[in-house]
This record gives sequence, structure tokens and C-alpha cells, in this order.
Amino acid sequence: MTVEPLRPAWSEQFAEGELRQLVARGPLGHVTPEWAWGGSTGQGVRVAIVDSGIEHDHPALDGSVYGGVIVDYDGRTKTKVRISADDTPHDLFGHGTACAGIIHSIAPQAELYSVRVLGKDATGRALQFAGGLRWAIENGMQVINLSLSTSREEYYGLFHELADQAYFRNVMLISAVNNIPVPSYPSLYAVVVSVAAHDGHDPFTYYYNPSPPVEFGAPGIDVRVAWLNKQSSVSTGNSFAAPHITGIVARIRAKHPELVPFQIKTVLAACATNTRRTE
Repeated sequence: MTVEPLRPAWSEQFAEGELRQLVARGPLGHVTPEWAWGGSTGQGVRVAIVDSGIEHDHPALDGSVYGGVIVDYDGRTKTKVRISADDTPHDLFGHGTACAGIIHSIAPQAELYSVRVLGKDATGRALQFAGGLRWAIENGMQVINLSLSTSREEYYGLFHELADQAYFRNVMLISAVNNIPVPSYPSLYAVVVSVAAHDGHDPFTYYYNPSPPVEFGAPGIDVRVAWLNKQSSVSTGNSFAAPHITGIVARIRAKHPELVPFQIKTVLAACATNTRRTE
């Protein structure tokens, strides 16, 4: 069983002609982007990127990587994984660094942590993915970016349990949906913020979809991202849409630490580009 980052295709769910104009009334009509994250830099919010690792000294990250772990498969252990410290993280593929760079560009004072579950070919076992997610939930992370998934139904229950654990521990999970039209986990769970790509480039232009399970659309097509060896690349995929929302969520958490996950999801919907606010 392998887990792969969500590349290279992209979802057409947020094509411009299909967007619906929504209205936020009553108290939600007063929730604006300025109120939600204006002036915030994500300072002090701990963000885990469960992926291929992060190139900790990449110039696009400005020293924002605070550490991390490596999750290896180990059939001799009860959990089938072995977790080791990765104080100066490295990326084996480039995908995790790309996600980290997007998050840092939006929330420059968030503290980034690398949870490496993918190898040099950008694949890994579902149990490594689950082990990395569990580590992030249990070790003080406040926001977790998941630009990877599994489509194997035998892991539905395991990832559902982890998603619920995150929710009840006040941890936000931001997950890219699969690039191909097949069920994938954990993006389909109601407690997760699920994200697909649209073709804009303004990092704060995102859309709310009133017909879940895919909830939000953010920039993810021809996005310039950080990559291995202090380089950059232009990439496309839902993988790169999710960290845009992760960065915004980090800013919201820093400015409004009292908000719990379902409240933050409501704030995201109220502040979406296709939501018109009215008293």
C-alpha cells in the first residue's frame, strides 16, 4: 500500500463559471477578512507539514522550520512505524518544501514542523502517514497540512479515528482532495477542511463550495513554489491549494486563539471570495 502526494492533475470543481454567490447574514455578516486575520502573521502557531520532509535551510523559508520527525515503516513494532527526531529536517523529494513555502509566504511567523512520511519517490505506506498524523496531533501541533491521501478503504476507520482525535484536541486538519475522482482519506471527513485547486494566483482569493465534500478552492494551478536544493518550480495540483488555506488558518488561530475547529471553518466560509456579507 502506498500513499502519494496529490499531483499533477487538478480539480475543475472551482471553474469560474460554476462558482455560486453566497450570502452571510446576521452575525456572520460582520465576519470579514480584516477581522479574521488582518494584521496577523501566524506568530507562535505550530504548523505540521506531513509530507516528504522540508528543506529547513531553503531561503524561501527564512528560518521558520523549528524541527520535526521522520516516520519509517517498521513491521517489528506494535504500530508498524518507527519515529525518530529530525531537528534539521531535509526533504527527499521537494513536495513538502513546496507546501511549507506557501504556508510561510502567507503566515511568515508561524512555526513549521516537518513530519516526513514519504520517500525519495514521493510514496510511502499508509501506516507511515497515519503514524505521522498521530504524532502531530499528540505533540502540540495546532494546524496540520495534509497534501497527500490514501484511497484504500481498509484505512477509512483508522484515518477517521485520527481526524476525530484531532477535532477533539482542537487541532485543525487541512487536506487536499484527490486530483482524480476517487474517494480518498482523510479529505472526505466532515471534521477536515478539504481543499481543491482553482486557477487564481492571489493567495487570499479562495472560494467556498456549498456542496461538500470538497469545501474550499484555493490557488493551485501554475503556482511558483519552493523546491529542492534551494530552487523553485512552477507546479500544479490540489497539493498546493491546501497550504494556501493552511496559511490563512494559521493567521486566524494566531489572532483568535479562542476559536475551535468548527468555528474556524465557519469563519473561512464567511470570508470566502464568493460570499457576500450583509447585516
